[in-house]
Amino acid sequence: MVHYKPRSSLNCPRFTGIKTFMRLPNVQTTKDIDFAIVGIPFDTASTFRIGARFAPSAIRDMSVTVRPYHFAFKINIPDVLSGVDFGDINIVPGYIEESYQKIEEGLQPLIDNDIVAVSLGGDHSVTLPELRAVAKKYGPVALVQFDAHMDTVDTYLGKKYSHATSFRRAWEEGLIDMEHSIQVGIRSHFKTFRDIGFQVITADMVREQGIQSIGEQIRARVGKKKAFFSFDIDFVDPAYAPGTGTMEICGFSSDETVRMIRETKGIQFVGFDLVEVIPAYDSAQITSFLAANIIQEFLGLIAFNKLEDY
Repeated sequence: MVHYKPRSSLNCPRFTGIKTFMRLPNVQTTKDIDFAIVGIPFDTASTFRIGARFAPSAIRDMSVTVRPYHFAFKINIPDVLSGVDFGDINIVPGYIEESYQKIEEGLQPLIDNDIVAVSLGGDHSVTLPELRAVAKKYGPVALVQFDAHMDTVDTYLGKKYSHATSFRRAWEEGLIDMEHSIQVGIRSHFKTFRDIGFQVITADMVREQGIQSIGEQIRARVGKKKAFFSFDIDFVDPAYAPGTGTMEICGFSSDETVRMIRETKGIQFVGFDLVEVIPAYDSAQITSFLAANIIQEFLGLIAFNKLEDY
């Protein structure tokens, strides 16, 4: 059995070699792995700034400084998990439905083999085909969405598919279990979907109730359902993550963000994504660096659950 681990900076400098996420081996395999990092460089469903197609590369570039030890969980992730950087899915720029098909087909072998795909978007439209692939394996899953926006409008300029419509389409297609799904950090377009069934926790509610209480609500909402975690970088305040497409003020600090993610430990996540990083607007690469660390938090959650299963 092969156990895939990152290269150690004690043996070769961090700035050397082909850039993969956290220096993991670039191997396209479905054998002997617990997770796979997958780039989805599609951004032509964006409604304002574009450029998230370059995010997977930028996040990988900054991830070389991310250390594998998770201090909060006291877990050295490579000791617990075998994982690879699977590379990018070959999307079709400008053609969303064709790209959706390629994303779904690209992820399906991983999901069918019980491998957790951790995807690097891309704009938030890419989550819909991810959920389609997940639902083929698991049926409707709980959605945990950290975001400034609900992304639940019906159409944008008369079109059904954009990064603003993803979760209305997911609901219509029966991909998510609404009774167990939750949106956190919302501070725009609050009324567009509240009556359909999402539990919505606004940014103001987080500050009024506290992170620990919000964590309890997330865990209670999801329960024992299998879940998908979708993280839009605009959940974070633009002071900490300026490199994104549709900024909203009064977001969260990097510290608050990480602490909220850790509050989801124990939830049985079967997939993750991080979307909407745009390197062209990123000051000193701080958004990409934060994104890489958020992905490390996702890996920490997978490792924590694996140890708990034992």
